[in-house]
Parts: sequence; structure tokens; C-alpha cells
Amino acid sequence: MKRIIITGGAGFVGSHLCEKLLKEGNNVVCLDNYFTGNKNNIIHLMDNPNFEIIEHDICEPFFTDADEIYNLACPASPIHYQFDAIKTVKTSVMGTINVLGLAKRTKAKVLQASTSEVYGDPIIHPQNESYWGNVNPIGVRSCYDEGKRCAETLFMDYHRQNKVRIKIARIFNTYGTRMQANDGRVVSNFIVQALKNYDITIYGSGQQTRSFQYVDDLTEGLVRLMNTHDNFVNPVNIGNPQEFMIIELAEMVIRLTHSNSKIKFMPAVQDDPQQRCPDISLANETLNWQPKISLEYGLKKTIEYFKKSF
Repeated sequence: MKRIIITGGAGFVGSHLCEKLLKEGNNVVCLDNYFTGNKNNIIHLMDNPNFEIIEHDICEPFFTDADEIYNLACPASPIHYQFDAIKTVKTSVMGTINVLGLAKRTKAKVLQASTSEVYGDPIIHPQNESYWGNVNPIGVRSCYDEGKRCAETLFMDYHRQNKVRIKIARIFNTYGTRMQANDGRVVSNFIVQALKNYDITIYGSGQQTRSFQYVDDLTEGLVRLMNTHDNFVNPVNIGNPQEFMIIELAEMVIRLTHSNSKIKFMPAVQDDPQQRCPDISLANETLNWQPKISLEYGLKKTIEYFKKSF
């Protein structure tokens, strides 16, 4: 049994990771300040004697014992990370320093939940881990993009300077149960609008592309990355390489919800990437990982979740 800390453990992805690691027989400590996390995501785990919840903001130091740490704490949707941009940067920088300090003190292995946003609006396609990105450092999204880029820098410097055992996952668009209805992500937006028969709003032409992975595929990838050899410190893309235009996603959601919604086009959002698709060759080779859940199947499960939440 390992003692595993998950920052942001009450969030959408974090709660699924808590569940998975508990099922594998670990002692799991969930840290969350509930800015975007929700106790309802983890309430079904509270009777498990191997599960502990601590309300804490990782911008403040935290002291405990740990064998492994998953650093998932940070708002991940534009509505939330732009709401308090300075706090978002603090979480990615000061929070990461505190997490790495804890890992250094306890000699724990630590995984950073980074993001495909480090690639910005990419000029190579698909994106592999050697690409340095095309990010606007002064744009409205940069609090998240550059915060995550700095977090990766800190992870590598703590590894080189202090021999901290690190892992870096670059996570691509993820969806699934326990997403917030109001989090501003495209999948949840479309599903909620379709279920209410509202217009489906697409910002831009709808020709921009994304790749969508179901949350269960992501958590499997994160655990496999954490379990790799200590000498492996390369960032790894974890995402679904199947690419969809946003208008295709909207049409699929309308079909699966049997909605009367119409598609409405709105002006494009500043710095919105036009293409986003991972090259997952490294994950395939080093983790023996690739996503298994199709977009249609995952959307059906997510739609059923949202139906029950209204």
C-alpha cells in the first residue's frame, strides 16, 4: 500500500484518479481548496478507511508523508482560470514549488498534470513532445498556458538540482462524468445546450479541430506514467489522436441527445488554437498506452450523467 497525495483530488479528473488508486489498494489523500473541485465528486469514497480529505490550497506549504504525489491542482477551463488569472499563475508556480518541496522532503515520486496548452496555437501538426510551442505570453489564456510551462520548468530544475523523481503528463482535451455543467469546456457546453434545446454556440468557423479523450483513458495513462522507471523524465502526451472538427462534435452531440438545437456561430475567441492533436508515439512505446474509448461511447456516458444532474 502506497500513501498517495492527489492535489485537486475533488476535481473532475482528480476524483476519478482517487477512485482508481483506491481500487488498486492504496492509501489516498485528497487535497483540494474547492475552487473548482466539489465534495459531491468524492462523497462516495468517504466511507473508505484508506481515503482522507484535507481542505488545503497548495499555494500554501503542506507537510505530510507521501510515497507519490499527483499534482492536479489548477483550474483547467477558460472560464475558471481567467476568473482570477493571478491566482491561476500562483497555483501553477507557487503551488508547484510547494508540491516539489514536499516531494523533495519525503523523497516521493511526483507527477505534474501539464497540458496540451503548452503547445499554444501549434504550427506543427500533430504535436509531439519535442515541439516547443507557439504561445502568446501576454494573452488572456497565458495565465494558464505560461503557468503550466513554468511548472514544467520547475519540475525539470528540481530533478536536475535536487534529484526529485518527476513525471510530466501533457494532457489533451478530456471529458466525462463529473464535469461541471458551467465549466465552459466545449463538450459540457454542447451537451448542456443540447439537452435544454438551446442553440449550440460555436466560436469561430467550427473548422478548428480538437482531440477528445474520455477520463478513464486519461487516468490509466497517468498511473502508467507514474509507474515508469525513475530515469524516465520526458514529458509525455496523453490524449486521443483521433481528430474532430468542432462542428462535427456539435452535430454528434445533437444526434446523441435527440435535440432540437440549432448551431449558432459566434466570433472566434482570442488565441483559440486552430488545430490540436497529440502524437502519442511516446506514450505507446513507453507506457504501452493508447486510448480505448471512442468519442461516441464516451459522449453517451457523459450525456447520461448530465441528464441525471439536471
